[in-house]
Amino acid sequence: MSIRVIATLSVGLGFSGAALAETPKVATDITPVHSLVAQVMEGAGAPALLIAPGASPHGYAMRPSEASALEAADLVFWMGEGLTPWLEGSIASLAGDAHVIALLGAGETRVLPFREGIAFDEHDEQDNDDHGHDDHDHDDHGHDDHGHDNHDHGHAHDGADPHAWLDPANARVWLGVIAEELAEHDPENAALYKANAAAAQAEIAALEADIAEQTAPLRDVPFLVFHDAYQYFETRFDIAAAGAIALGDAADPGPARVAALRDMVKERDIACVFSEPQFDPKLVRTVFGDSIGHGVLDPLASDVVPGPALYSEILRGMARAMTECLGTQG
Repeated sequence: MSIRVIATLSVGLGFSGAALAETPKVATDITPVHSLVAQVMEGAGAPALLIAPGASPHGYAMRPSEASALEAADLVFWMGEGLTPWLEGSIASLAGDAHVIALLGAGETRVLPFREGIAFDEHDEQDNDDHGHDDHDHDDHGHDDHGHDNHDHGHAHDGADPHAWLDPANARVWLGVIAEELAEHDPENAALYKANAAAAQAEIAALEADIAEQTAPLRDVPFLVFHDAYQYFETRFDIAAAGAIALGDAADPGPARVAALRDMVKERDIACVFSEPQFDPKLVRTVFGDSIGHGVLDPLASDVVPGPALYSEILRGMARAMTECLGTQG
């Protein structure tokens, strides 16, 4: 039995009455955030998911049931407008009375800037990281100073890379933030939330150590990714993509970028290129054919049922895919 489940059961025995109390209605944007919130709420309630599993968060139209869940929410946990700028207007119009927490700016979140260009300088992102600031933790409903007519489905390249859930250290920070917010809105279940968060933090720390050992042989093996979404994982585990087919917004590359990538594959002896289930893999085949190995990285664990276990499965899946495609190339 996992550490988290044991803690949840033990606390639940003492707080079974409290768990029956009405809990806050919680909405989350993407499956990793949903999973972290679900871990903290386990035994008291469950969050709603606004973006369907397998869909790209860079551009999405909510279904009526998802919009209704947002409208009913007392609390909204999301990465922030950097990942889903299209969602900001919906939060403002549908969840104006909700307490909104943008995790990318919460607590001691490690934040990295977008990388630019065809090739990435090895580990240069480690010299440019920043941290979230407490004065940006809570969005509440101060959205009126932002334009809501922007329907761009990408995200800007001059700010923070929003794919921060791929650093397990950030996930541990957020578990604490989530527990504190839930405890503030639901004091009767505060002990349960905090115990769940502590147990989940311990599980993720143990998984992080396992993945560090698993990926250690891959540190000098160059690879390419479909779009630049993985530098948090790379930095945490000291591995490095040589470049990306598309930038962080997953826009199709132009002819000059494609030509430069093909040259890079030859010059740097690239071992593998990774596509994603959220995007058409034909582009990867078109650019590289069968000249190098192909793998799939799924930053959202699209084939896993949303829930408490999903976040850890994202990390395991990433490590497994990299080991399978790169492990014979070191």
